[in-house]
Amino acid sequence: MNFSERYEGYRAHFEEYLRRTCENMAFEPAILTESMRYSLLSGGKRVRPVLFFAALEAFGAPVAGNEAFALALECIHTYSLIHDDLPAMDNDDFRRGRPSNHKVFGEANAILAGDALLSYAFDLLLAECGRGEGYLAAARALSKAAGAEGMVAGQSRDLLYTGENAGERELLAIYRDKTGRLIAAPLVMAACIAGKCRGEAEAFGLALGDLFQLTDDILDAVGESGKLGKSVGKDEAEHKLTAVRVFTLDGAWARADACAGRCRMQLAAMDGADTAFLEEFVGYVLNRDR
Repeated sequence: MNFSERYEGYRAHFEEYLRRTCENMAFEPAILTESMRYSLLSGGKRVRPVLFFAALEAFGAPVAGNEAFALALECIHTYSLIHDDLPAMDNDDFRRGRPSNHKVFGEANAILAGDALLSYAFDLLLAECGRGEGYLAAARALSKAAGAEGMVAGQSRDLLYTGENAGERELLAIYRDKTGRLIAAPLVMAACIAGKCRGEAEAFGLALGDLFQLTDDILDAVGESGKLGKSVGKDEAEHKLTAVRVFTLDGAWARADACAGRCRMQLAAMDGADTAFLEEFVGYVLNRDR
Protein backbone atom coordinates (compact mmCIF):
# COMPACT_ATOMS: atom_id res chain seq x y z
CA MET A 1 0.00 0.00 0.00
CA ASN A 2 1.08 3.57 -0.60
CA PHE A 3 1.11 6.16 2.17
CA SER A 4 -2.43 7.45 1.57
CA GLU A 5 -3.91 3.96 1.50
CA ARG A 6 -2.13 2.95 4.69
CA TYR A 7 -3.12 6.17 6.45
CA GLU A 8 -6.73 5.64 5.43
CA GLY A 9 -6.57 2.04 6.62
CA TYR A 10 -5.44 3.11 10.09
CA ARG A 11 -7.96 5.96 10.18
CA ALA A 12 -10.86 3.75 9.06
CA HIS A 13 -9.96 1.08 11.62
CA PHE A 14 -10.03 3.70 14.35
CA GLU A 15 -13.29 5.26 13.11
CA GLU A 16 -15.04 1.90 13.24
CA TYR A 17 -13.82 1.27 16.79
CA LEU A 18 -14.87 4.78 17.80
CA ARG A 19 -18.30 4.38 16.20
CA ARG A 20 -18.98 1.15 18.07
CA THR A 21 -17.84 2.68 21.35
CA CYS A 22 -19.99 5.78 20.90
CA GLU A 23 -23.03 3.63 20.11
CA ASN A 24 -22.64 2.04 23.53
CA MET A 25 -22.24 5.33 25.41
CA ALA A 26 -25.23 5.95 27.67
CA PHE A 27 -24.20 8.53 30.24
CA GLU A 28 -26.94 10.49 32.00
CA PRO A 29 -28.25 13.06 31.48
CA ALA A 30 -28.54 12.38 27.77
CA ILE A 31 -27.18 15.81 26.80
CA LEU A 32 -23.81 14.81 28.26
CA THR A 33 -23.56 11.77 26.01
CA GLU A 34 -24.85 13.77 23.05
CA SER A 35 -22.26 16.52 23.47
CA MET A 36 -19.42 14.02 23.95
CA ARG A 37 -20.44 12.13 20.81
CA TYR A 38 -20.88 15.36 18.84
CA SER A 39 -17.21 16.26 19.15
CA LEU A 40 -15.78 12.74 19.10
CA LEU A 41 -17.59 11.90 15.86
CA SER A 42 -16.90 15.19 14.09
CA GLY A 43 -14.20 13.66 11.89
CA GLY A 44 -10.74 15.10 11.58
CA LYS A 45 -7.42 13.63 10.52
CA ARG A 46 -7.12 11.34 13.59
CA VAL A 47 -3.39 12.08 13.60
CA ARG A 48 -2.71 10.66 17.06
CA PRO A 49 -4.52 7.32 16.64
CA VAL A 50 -2.89 6.89 13.22
CA LEU A 51 0.54 7.61 14.69
CA PHE A 52 -0.12 5.15 17.50
CA PHE A 53 -1.17 2.34 15.14
CA ALA A 54 1.74 3.05 12.79
CA ALA A 55 4.25 3.11 15.65
CA LEU A 56 2.92 -0.18 17.05
CA GLU A 57 3.53 -1.86 13.73
CA ALA A 58 6.88 -0.10 13.27
CA PHE A 59 8.00 -1.58 16.60
CA GLY A 60 6.58 -5.02 15.84
CA ALA A 61 3.44 -4.91 18.03
CA PRO A 62 -0.13 -5.55 16.84
CA VAL A 63 -2.82 -2.94 16.31
CA ALA A 64 -5.62 -5.36 17.13
CA GLY A 65 -6.36 -5.39 20.85
CA ASN A 66 -4.72 -2.03 21.53
CA GLU A 67 -7.44 0.27 20.18
CA ALA A 68 -8.47 1.48 23.66
CA PHE A 69 -5.22 3.44 23.92
CA ALA A 70 -5.91 5.11 20.58
CA LEU A 71 -9.37 6.07 21.81
CA ALA A 72 -7.94 7.49 25.04
CA LEU A 73 -5.61 9.64 22.95
CA GLU A 74 -8.48 10.95 20.84
CA CYS A 75 -10.67 11.60 23.88
CA ILE A 76 -7.95 13.76 25.42
CA HIS A 77 -7.29 15.56 22.14
CA THR A 78 -11.02 16.17 21.62
CA TYR A 79 -11.52 17.50 25.14
CA SER A 80 -8.66 19.92 24.56
CA LEU A 81 -10.29 21.18 21.35
CA ILE A 82 -13.66 21.69 23.06
CA HIS A 83 -12.04 23.75 25.80
CA ASP A 84 -9.70 25.54 23.37
CA ASP A 85 -12.68 26.83 21.38
CA LEU A 86 -14.40 28.36 24.43
CA PRO A 87 -14.79 32.16 24.63
CA ALA A 88 -12.37 32.27 27.57
CA MET A 89 -9.68 30.55 25.48
CA ASP A 90 -9.44 30.91 21.66
CA ASN A 91 -13.10 31.87 21.20
CA ASP A 92 -13.64 29.94 17.96
CA ASP A 93 -17.09 29.27 16.55
CA PHE A 94 -16.08 26.41 14.23
CA ARG A 95 -14.15 23.17 14.58
CA ARG A 96 -13.67 20.54 11.87
CA GLY A 97 -16.11 22.38 9.63
CA ARG A 98 -18.96 22.35 12.15
CA PRO A 99 -20.09 24.71 14.92
CA SER A 100 -17.94 24.34 18.02
CA ASN A 101 -19.35 22.32 20.89
CA HIS A 102 -20.23 25.40 22.94
CA LYS A 103 -22.13 26.92 20.00
CA VAL A 104 -24.39 23.85 19.92
CA PHE A 105 -24.70 22.88 23.59
CA GLY A 106 -23.77 26.08 25.43
CA GLU A 107 -20.58 26.96 27.28
CA ALA A 108 -21.38 25.13 30.51
CA ASN A 109 -22.29 21.87 28.77
CA ALA A 110 -19.21 22.14 26.55
CA ILE A 111 -16.97 22.45 29.61
CA LEU A 112 -18.60 19.40 31.14
CA ALA A 113 -18.32 17.41 27.90
CA GLY A 114 -14.59 18.12 27.89
CA ASP A 115 -14.29 17.15 31.54
CA ALA A 116 -16.16 13.91 30.86
CA LEU A 117 -13.95 13.01 27.90
CA LEU A 118 -10.81 13.53 29.97
CA SER A 119 -12.13 11.32 32.76
CA TYR A 120 -13.34 8.72 30.26
CA ALA A 121 -9.85 8.56 28.76
CA PHE A 122 -8.43 7.53 32.12
CA ASP A 123 -11.17 4.93 32.56
CA LEU A 124 -9.98 3.43 29.28
CA LEU A 125 -6.32 3.54 30.32
CA LEU A 126 -6.89 2.04 33.76
CA ALA A 127 -8.82 -0.87 32.25
CA GLU A 128 -5.71 -1.79 30.22
CA CYS A 129 -3.04 -1.40 32.90
CA GLY A 130 -3.47 -4.93 34.22
CA ARG A 131 -2.05 -6.29 30.97
CA GLY A 132 1.52 -5.64 32.06
CA GLU A 133 4.20 -3.11 32.89
CA GLY A 134 4.39 -1.87 29.32
CA TYR A 135 0.72 -0.93 29.37
CA LEU A 136 1.08 0.81 32.71
CA ALA A 137 4.07 2.76 31.35
CA ALA A 138 2.04 3.72 28.27
CA ALA A 139 -0.79 5.02 30.46
CA ARG A 140 1.67 7.03 32.55
CA ALA A 141 3.20 8.52 29.40
CA LEU A 142 -0.18 9.78 28.20
CA SER A 143 -1.07 11.12 31.64
CA LYS A 144 2.12 13.19 31.79
CA ALA A 145 1.77 14.39 28.20
CA ALA A 146 -1.79 15.62 28.83
CA GLY A 147 -1.40 17.43 32.14
CA ALA A 148 0.62 20.01 34.03
CA GLU A 149 3.88 18.72 32.54
CA GLY A 150 2.49 18.71 29.02
CA MET A 151 -0.46 20.03 27.05
CA VAL A 152 -2.14 21.97 29.87
CA ALA A 153 1.16 23.71 30.64
CA GLY A 154 1.46 24.59 26.96
CA GLN A 155 -2.03 26.05 26.88
CA SER A 156 -1.20 28.11 29.95
CA ARG A 157 1.97 29.39 28.26
CA ASP A 158 -0.02 30.23 25.14
CA LEU A 159 -2.41 32.38 27.16
CA LEU A 160 0.41 33.92 29.18
CA TYR A 161 2.38 35.08 26.15
CA THR A 162 -0.56 36.31 24.05
CA GLY A 163 0.00 40.00 23.39
CA GLU A 164 3.34 39.95 25.20
CA ASN A 165 6.78 40.83 23.86
CA ALA A 166 7.98 37.23 23.86
CA GLY A 167 10.28 35.49 21.40
CA GLU A 168 11.78 32.23 20.19
CA ARG A 169 12.47 30.68 23.60
CA GLU A 170 8.87 31.15 24.74
CA LEU A 171 7.51 30.02 21.38
CA LEU A 172 9.45 26.76 21.45
CA ALA A 173 8.26 26.08 25.00
CA ILE A 174 4.65 26.45 23.80
CA TYR A 175 5.36 24.13 20.87
CA ARG A 176 6.95 21.48 23.09
CA ASP A 177 4.18 21.40 25.68
CA LYS A 178 0.98 22.38 23.88
CA THR A 179 1.52 20.32 20.75
CA GLY A 180 4.68 18.24 20.99
CA ARG A 181 3.86 16.26 24.11
CA LEU A 182 0.58 14.93 22.73
CA ILE A 183 2.12 14.20 19.31
CA ALA A 184 4.99 12.33 20.97
CA ALA A 185 2.63 10.44 23.32
CA PRO A 186 1.33 7.87 20.78
CA LEU A 187 4.89 7.05 19.73
CA VAL A 188 6.08 6.69 23.32
CA MET A 189 3.01 4.63 24.22
CA ALA A 190 3.62 2.26 21.32
CA ALA A 191 7.27 1.92 22.31
CA CYS A 192 6.28 1.10 25.90
CA ILE A 193 3.83 -1.57 24.77
CA ALA A 194 6.32 -3.07 22.31
CA GLY A 195 9.25 -2.81 24.74
CA LYS A 196 11.28 -0.80 22.22
CA CYS A 197 13.23 2.47 21.86
CA ARG A 198 11.20 4.84 24.04
CA GLY A 199 13.81 7.62 24.08
CA GLU A 200 14.18 7.65 20.30
CA ALA A 201 10.39 7.56 19.88
CA GLU A 202 9.95 10.57 22.15
CA ALA A 203 12.68 12.56 20.40
CA PHE A 204 11.06 11.95 17.01
CA GLY A 205 7.60 12.75 18.38
CA LEU A 206 8.69 16.08 19.86
CA ALA A 207 10.37 17.06 16.59
CA LEU A 208 7.23 16.06 14.70
CA GLY A 209 5.17 18.15 17.14
CA ASP A 210 7.35 21.16 16.34
CA LEU A 211 6.78 20.57 12.63
CA PHE A 212 3.05 20.16 13.13
CA GLN A 213 2.77 23.45 15.03
CA LEU A 214 5.00 25.30 12.56
CA THR A 215 2.73 24.30 9.70
CA ASP A 216 -0.32 25.12 11.84
CA ASP A 217 0.98 28.66 12.37
CA ILE A 218 1.69 28.99 8.64
CA LEU A 219 -1.76 27.73 7.69
CA ASP A 220 -3.42 30.21 10.03
CA ALA A 221 -1.72 32.93 7.99
CA VAL A 222 -2.18 31.55 4.45
CA GLY A 223 -4.61 28.62 4.67
CA GLU A 224 -8.24 28.39 3.61
CA SER A 225 -10.92 28.11 6.31
CA GLY A 226 -12.95 25.74 4.12
CA LYS A 227 -10.11 23.24 4.02
CA LEU A 228 -9.02 23.76 7.61
CA GLY A 229 -12.54 23.53 9.03
CA LYS A 230 -11.86 26.43 11.40
CA SER A 231 -11.31 30.17 11.30
CA VAL A 232 -8.06 31.54 9.87
CA GLY A 233 -6.22 34.75 10.65
CA LYS A 234 -7.15 34.57 14.34
CA ASP A 235 -3.57 34.27 15.58
CA GLU A 236 -2.58 37.63 14.14
CA ALA A 237 -5.84 39.28 15.19
CA GLU A 238 -5.41 38.10 18.77
CA HIS A 239 -1.64 38.82 18.90
CA LYS A 240 -0.77 35.18 19.54
CA LEU A 241 2.86 34.15 19.81
CA THR A 242 3.44 32.23 16.56
CA ALA A 243 6.27 31.27 14.22
CA VAL A 244 5.03 33.79 11.67
CA ARG A 245 5.19 36.56 14.26
CA VAL A 246 8.66 35.56 15.50
CA PHE A 247 10.35 34.47 12.24
CA THR A 248 8.15 36.03 9.46
CA LEU A 249 6.26 33.80 7.00
CA ASP A 250 9.36 32.98 4.92
CA GLY A 251 11.32 32.30 8.08
CA ALA A 252 8.59 29.97 9.35
CA TRP A 253 8.71 27.99 6.09
CA ALA A 254 12.49 27.69 6.40
CA ARG A 255 12.12 26.51 9.98
CA ALA A 256 9.57 23.92 8.87
CA ASP A 257 11.92 22.52 6.21
CA ALA A 258 14.75 22.30 8.73
CA CYS A 259 12.46 20.66 11.28
CA ALA A 260 11.40 18.03 8.75
CA GLY A 261 15.08 17.19 8.29
CA ARG A 262 15.47 16.86 12.06
CA CYS A 263 12.49 14.48 12.17
CA ARG A 264 14.09 12.25 9.55
CA MET A 265 17.37 12.22 11.46
CA GLN A 266 15.54 11.07 14.59
CA LEU A 267 13.87 8.28 12.62
CA ALA A 268 17.23 7.11 11.34
CA ALA A 269 18.29 6.54 14.95
CA MET A 270 15.51 3.97 15.52
CA ASP A 271 17.48 0.80 14.88
CA GLY A 272 15.37 -2.23 14.09
CA ALA A 273 12.13 -0.30 13.52
CA ASP A 274 10.27 -0.17 10.21
CA THR A 275 10.01 3.60 9.88
CA ALA A 276 9.02 3.88 6.18
CA PHE A 277 5.46 5.08 6.92
CA LEU A 278 6.66 7.48 9.62
CA GLU A 279 9.18 8.97 7.18
CA GLU A 280 6.36 9.64 4.72
CA PHE A 281 4.28 11.03 7.57
CA VAL A 282 6.88 13.78 8.00
CA GLY A 283 6.32 14.88 4.40
CA TYR A 284 2.57 14.70 4.91
CA VAL A 285 2.76 17.11 7.85
CA LEU A 286 5.20 19.45 6.08
CA ASN A 287 3.03 19.75 2.97
CA ARG A 288 -0.45 19.61 4.49
CA ASP A 289 -3.12 22.16 3.60
CA ARG A 290 -5.51 21.39 6.46
